[in-house]
Amino acid sequence: MRPLRPFNFNTSAELFPAAIRKKKRAGFTYRRFGTAAEAVQFAMEQLPTDSLNGAYLQVEEARFDQNGIRLLYESEAFPLPRRRKPEPAAETDADAA
Repeated sequence: MRPLRPFNFNTSAELFPAAIRKKKRAGFTYRRFGTAAEAVQFAMEQLPTDSLNGAYLQVEEARFDQNGIRLLYESEAFPLPRRRKPEPAAETDADAA
């Protein structure tokens, strides 16, 4: 993973949905966030994968696609707690007996 240039997660940001031809899917629309960190967290933790694919984040003059958003989320500088990934089901004591 290449290092990101210094990025200010406290800058306001806009999240734009992918252009979708099907009218059925009307869940995600344009959304403005007080901080880029909140926008990145929302994109990675709340958006369904198909909505994230093709969406982009606008922070000042910089634009981030799905991969860029993921890099921001995974960077060491990301200031918010990340949602824990589900762990594989562990064997219970009853199963082991």
